[in-house]
Amino acid sequence: MLMLRTPFRVSFFGGGTDYYDYFSQYGGSVLSTTIDKYCYLTIRELPPFFEYKNQLTYSKIERFDKVSEIQHPLVRAALEYIPTERIQIAYDADLPACSGIGSSSSFAVGLLQGLHALKNEYPDNMTLAKEAIYIERVLCNEGGGVQDQIAAAFGGLNRLDFSGDGYKVTPIEINEERNDNFQNNLMLVFTGFTRYSSVIATEQQKSIPSTLAQLHEMKSLVDTAENILKSGDLDDFGILLDYTWQLKRSLSDYISNSEIDELYERAKKYGALGGKILGAGGGGFMLLYVPQDKREELIHSFNDLKIVPFKLEKEGTKIIFHNES
Repeated sequence: MLMLRTPFRVSFFGGGTDYYDYFSQYGGSVLSTTIDKYCYLTIRELPPFFEYKNQLTYSKIERFDKVSEIQHPLVRAALEYIPTERIQIAYDADLPACSGIGSSSSFAVGLLQGLHALKNEYPDNMTLAKEAIYIERVLCNEGGGVQDQIAAAFGGLNRLDFSGDGYKVTPIEINEERNDNFQNNLMLVFTGFTRYSSVIATEQQKSIPSTLAQLHEMKSLVDTAENILKSGDLDDFGILLDYTWQLKRSLSDYISNSEIDELYERAKKYGALGGKILGAGGGGFMLLYVPQDKREELIHSFNDLKIVPFKLEKEGTKIIFHNES
């Protein structure tokens, strides 16, 4: 039996430049971190005492004999990629799916790690990330970028760079006090509604030729944000988040809406220096940068919404239990 824990991610800058249609020509960069909110997978060989050969448990329970019978497209693709007989898979998570925190990619990375481990295979983090990208973007034909899979596999606060030649992960090194100050200025607010990111991502991909100027500028902000994190005034990070959110909103009409705009303006009214909707947009979680002396007032003003406390994490996907007997 295996138990795996894979973190969700928060992306700060450069989202959209991790789409293949963009970075294969111009190179892409993202600044992101994983957080201490996870998806969990329990995987084991199913004992030979049941009428069915395999079981998958998530928001549904699927029992099946053949891989082709699986309704969940990602699991079906993963089991076609790594064939496994008589398997039981159970999924659980700290945060809801379709909410901008890279949940599907975390699931993909954790599932692939588990399927490999059942066969006593232990690929490195980059291999897991690339396989998850292949599963989601090629086999499942889902729209989107490549940052989520890499973030989930590696963990930590990183700069991610993409090109036609491959991917590079560069950890952002800051001391513990600065790290604590940074994460204490961040807030995660659930908007109350979820969405399918693949649909929005596909629309963004279609508009890449007409949004190149915004994407080039969003990529350049990664350099600025990295310098702020290392040695600048951290509040400038929040102000820069506000600027990149305005750029992101201009990429597609699907990224924001009147409810999100009203929520964001309320956050700024009560002390947020900046923020953004996570992931492709359209709903899910909103990240806010709020100086600590303004947090209490903002939390009070958001008493109708769920605020999720979190910390930055550094481990990435991980096997937390492995009983080989």
